[in-house]
Amino acid sequence: MKHSYWITTIVILSSILLFTAYQRADDSQEDPFETPRSVSQTPTTVPLSPEASMKTFRLPKGYHLELVASEPMISEPVALAWDGNARLYVAQMETYMQTVLATGQNLPKSRIMLLEDTNGDGKMDKSSVFLKDLLLPRAILCIGHELLVNETDSYDIYAYQDTNGDGKADKKRPVFQNKRKAFGNVEHQRSGLDWNLDNWIYETIDPIRYRYKKGVLKADTLPFAAGQWGLTHDDYGRVFFSRAASGIAASGFQINPAYGQLDLPDAFEDGFNHVWSAIKTPDVNGGPKTLRPDSTMADFTSICGQSVFRGDRLPKQIFGDYIVAEPVARIIRRANIKNENGKIRLYNVYHQDEFISSTDMNFRPINTYTGPDGCLYIVDMYRGIIQESTWAQPGSYLYAQIMSKGLNKNIDRGRIYRLVYDGIKPSPAPKMLNETTTKLVTYLDHPNGWWRDNAQKEIIVRNDKSSVTSLRKIALGQKGPLTKKPSSLARIHALWTLEGLDAIDKPLLLTTLSDPAPEMRKMALWLSEPWIKTADRQVFDKLESLKNDTDSDVLAQLLLSLSYSKADNAKAIGQAILARHSDHVILTSIERTLKKAEETRKVGSSRLAALLPEDRKRVGEGKQIFTSLCSTCHGPQGEGTPTKMAPHLAGKFKLLENRDEVIKIMLNGLTGPVDGVTYHEMMPPMGTNSDEWIASVLTYVRLELGMQSFPEMSSGYMTNFVLVKPEQVKKIREQTAGRTIPWTWDELIKERDLLRQSKK
Repeated sequence: MKHSYWITTIVILSSILLFTAYQRADDSQEDPFETPRSVSQTPTTVPLSPEASMKTFRLPKGYHLELVASEPMISEPVALAWDGNARLYVAQMETYMQTVLATGQNLPKSRIMLLEDTNGDGKMDKSSVFLKDLLLPRAILCIGHELLVNETDSYDIYAYQDTNGDGKADKKRPVFQNKRKAFGNVEHQRSGLDWNLDNWIYETIDPIRYRYKKGVLKADTLPFAAGQWGLTHDDYGRVFFSRAASGIAASGFQINPAYGQLDLPDAFEDGFNHVWSAIKTPDVNGGPKTLRPDSTMADFTSICGQSVFRGDRLPKQIFGDYIVAEPVARIIRRANIKNENGKIRLYNVYHQDEFISSTDMNFRPINTYTGPDGCLYIVDMYRGIIQESTWAQPGSYLYAQIMSKGLNKNIDRGRIYRLVYDGIKPSPAPKMLNETTTKLVTYLDHPNGWWRDNAQKEIIVRNDKSSVTSLRKIALGQKGPLTKKPSSLARIHALWTLEGLDAIDKPLLLTTLSDPAPEMRKMALWLSEPWIKTADRQVFDKLESLKNDTDSDVLAQLLLSLSYSKADNAKAIGQAILARHSDHVILTSIERTLKKAEETRKVGSSRLAALLPEDRKRVGEGKQIFTSLCSTCHGPQGEGTPTKMAPHLAGKFKLLENRDEVIKIMLNGLTGPVDGVTYHEMMPPMGTNSDEWIASVLTYVRLELGMQSFPEMSSGYMTNFVLVKPEQVKKIREQTAGRTIPWTWDELIKERDLLRQSKK
């Protein structure tokens, strides 16, 4: 009897241990790699075949990369988009840095390829040129049977469709148009077009988002712009940007960008920005000072292409993790996203190591995605040069590294990989575009977030109101057309699908505001904003009861949503929350963020009112340039960044008071210590931009940021001293025409002193 008992106990314990081992096979605490991390000091720069390159990858046990597509099928891939039937569109920037001087980069010779897997083995075996003669396409999104495309140097977005099934677009129509030319070099223009849970389509760089209605995009202005290359969202609609130049892996995710920008310095574990390459990385634009003694890059410098993995065909531990590429380090970072009492924090899963690393010098991962098959997809541009020519001018450290190592010779290649795991088979491809709306509703409870997102989008685009009854049942937690009780994620998607169909009503909203699940109460608050704006009494009565909610996310959303109302009761509810939670970091930070946004609007409007129309327009253009380009290093309001990438500009009148000096810096760049302080990066030259472009951004910086401590300024003072005119930029450009290297701070001060002496 006892013998039998112990045998049973041992069997049970063994089963538990085996189960735990499987559960932890993907856990960083249990030696997840076959071999310890090491650094290759002699990497080859010669391009490898896809098969040979895959042998250079180091991944945790159980994970493997499979080749989905490579050259010559694709060339210089940068972004992916699947339609509802899993046909894959690949945006290619085929003129990007074909020489170290970017010769021919602005020629419209790029394409978008359409790839298909006809036998279901995961490898693309059919391709066609869907679009050609494009200027560096970078932002794409599938909506129904159409592909939305934005090209470099343009704000216009067009929808393309293949109507005869030959794989080539034969129909084109505008969905958003803006006659202005887009500002910035190729690294600082918009990307994304991410249809978020809230049915807004987000992009990087510009302070704007879009709503797709009746076949066109309606723009909505945001209070700030953030991010550079790539953006993503999680299951709950948090939008994740990244800021490569400032070495920040993720930003903007604490609150929705519609409310403002809230980035916390402790949103990452200590040392999160350190990177751990498996290869020496001398080709960094920051030079030797950014390298470790073993010649590896110390910190993020080109972080991009992030995704939150939401698939169902990898181990459960990776679900919901933040995945981001670092092409200079030749690594991909995986981070846990943790909600700590309302504050979202990121933790590297692997201690002083990376999820994926390679010793192939040409491995250049620049984008990641959750695929329709439930796996993780990686876009490898597979090239020698990754930085744009602004940072690789002759005479620079980076230029010397590129030329000495022959990195300029590897062009016209590219690979797409998918990450798979032992014993887990990828899912078959969907056929959403051919299915009924009733069937699409059931996909709102699919374990793969890609299916949920695309089912929601497709139902809304069809505008099929016959689904409203089923959607309401799911939103209320009833089975409806599902075979089981809906998950909270299914209920959330049902709510937002109803919102996209203009079918959210007040009774449903009031019921959901009282839901036992905090995530449902938070979503209901978010959805209640139209009623908050009109000060609906029933809704405000319910909001009054929520001020004592025990969930931090609910309270945070209540504060944010109440910002749309100026009513006294809205203010009272907000004050009651803050009085009760005066030491809560997120809640108090939200209050400051909302106040700062309001104050910024007031300051801007009072000064702009004193300007002539052409100067007012210039300030607006300058603000757009600063928020999309300069804020990455200088901070959204010129207040600097936690990583001290560049000087603090806000209120720093002395740094900006000499107009000629700041024009010189913009034209040729600035290197070395600034006013006695050493920063991580040099100021790159911006002289390739027009005189109007430079005048606009300097006018905005000097008027709205650098001189905020001088609120009362006459229009004459602003015109004669603060504003920067294009003709003034032209004059300095002509005076410094022979200069090819950046300025130093001491050099500028010396010139200033000599000028003063000559005037005496």
